[in-house]
Amino acid sequence: MAFFEMAKTAILTTLKRPATRRYPAVPSKVTAISRGKVTIDPSRCISCGMCMKKCPSGAICVVKDEKTWSIDRLKCVVCNCCVEVCPAHCLSMETGYSPSMTTHGGIEVVHITYVKPERPPRKEPEEKSEQGS
Repeated sequence: MAFFEMAKTAILTTLKRPATRRYPAVPSKVTAISRGKVTIDPSRCISCGMCMKKCPSGAICVVKDEKTWSIDRLKCVVCNCCVEVCPAHCLSMETGYSPSMTTHGGIEVVHITYVKPERPPRKEPEEKSEQGS
């Protein structure tokens, strides 16, 4: 009986259209909830490293001392974890079509340089003048 079920499935799949697209030749569908690639707004990034810690594939690298943020697009699984965990809300997910990559030279590095605002100087408490007796 299993042979007939397998034969039925094989015949039906040959008569139907394919369920997938030929990705590089035919662009993928883009909807409002599609996930394309991670983008960063470097002016808002605070180099906390939360996105790097949360990334399940290890695609994001943050170096706090040098203020750099980099992502390896071939390692990224587009899971949106980094966007959800970012406390500064500087990461976002683009929904546009991105061309396929065939080499590992597609590493994008964004150098983040920012200056923390200086604290205002502390006011010294005024010394009370000694009152005479």
